[in-house]
Amino acid sequence: MSPPKWHLAHTSWFFETFLLKPFLHDYQTPNEHYEQLFNSYYNGVGEQFPRPQRGLLSRPTVAEVLDYRAAVEEGMRRLLATGDHPSRDAIAQRTELGIEHEKQHQELYFTDLKYSLEINPLAPVLWPRLQSTGGATPALDWQHFDGGLVTVGCTGEGFCFDNELPPHQYFLQPFSLADRLVSNAEFLQFVISGGYQQPQWWLADGWALVQAEGWTAPLYWRRAGTGFTEFTLHGPQPLAPDLPVSHVSAYEADAYARWAGARLPSEQEWEWAAAGAELERSLRPGSPRYHPRAAGAESGVRQLFNHCWQWTSSAYAAYPGYQAASGAIGEYNGKFMSNQLVLRGSSCVTSEDHARASYRNFFYPRDRWQFSGIRLARSLHGPQGTQDDTL
Repeated sequence: MSPPKWHLAHTSWFFETFLLKPFLHDYQTPNEHYEQLFNSYYNGVGEQFPRPQRGLLSRPTVAEVLDYRAAVEEGMRRLLATGDHPSRDAIAQRTELGIEHEKQHQELYFTDLKYSLEINPLAPVLWPRLQSTGGATPALDWQHFDGGLVTVGCTGEGFCFDNELPPHQYFLQPFSLADRLVSNAEFLQFVISGGYQQPQWWLADGWALVQAEGWTAPLYWRRAGTGFTEFTLHGPQPLAPDLPVSHVSAYEADAYARWAGARLPSEQEWEWAAAGAELERSLRPGSPRYHPRAAGAESGVRQLFNHCWQWTSSAYAAYPGYQAASGAIGEYNGKFMSNQLVLRGSSCVTSEDHARASYRNFFYPRDRWQFSGIRLARSLHGPQGTQDDTL
């Protein structure tokens, strides 16, 4: 995990590295060592400070990081004031990317902070106690989709990341999608039934990881007497049965789906089902909740956005015709298109305008410190599209 001040510094470093240094002729960095300290993974820029050791950086102090941010902000003000700059188009594009990049780190700020607080034996509480779970979860139902030739990828006129492009056609077989996320109560049945001890549900790499790490439940679940507690940004809470299960790896999501007689959706199925869906209100700063809510009673597919990222079965790979930008900035997404899986939707701490159907999040299948949950899918079989009702 990265400490909060590293996120503050790295997002400033992004503007400094990709805008101020190349385009503001008289810019002077406050500290030349910041180029290495706050470089996340851009090999084209130079060396990076080892990620596992970021928490050991007692210097610069938080005050010094904030001074760095102020210097970068002042430099950006001067750069953007030069409206006749010969590289005006590149400056505009990179500034927009830098803003969206910072929004991603605002989310990582909370998920990294949650992990850091939970491993502290004192179990610090960031906000007052969570008061409401949002009501009882309705019974899971299925929404059926005919499939066919569909368009996948970003087609709107607003900002999107390069990995959402270009839009292209994809053929979908008929499928069903669960109308809500899997709840804590439902996942608890998998735990109680011995799901973590039964290899038949697990992919080989997942089973090996469960054995090596000693996993017996989702990341923030802790046994308490005959039940469980769950650590949240509101502190440890009794496990709320109606809330979506979160902080599970792709291996756990896939194992649960097999146990439940279903599967994970492909990213194309998820996007097609979510296209045109009305976005639920986000839980943004100012709200007393930084945790997923229970599903409401409304009809149709819900909990698509602003609850949990949802694992898909799709490998994170380039769309047909994808081309990364030239230079170090092209490392933003493209070089990670190997050995990772796509998640769709958005979480309770995601920036609200990142909640769109075409957004492609990606993590390694073992990762579970994000607000990652489970939505089930099923194939429709037979010439009449007969549904397999084993679930």
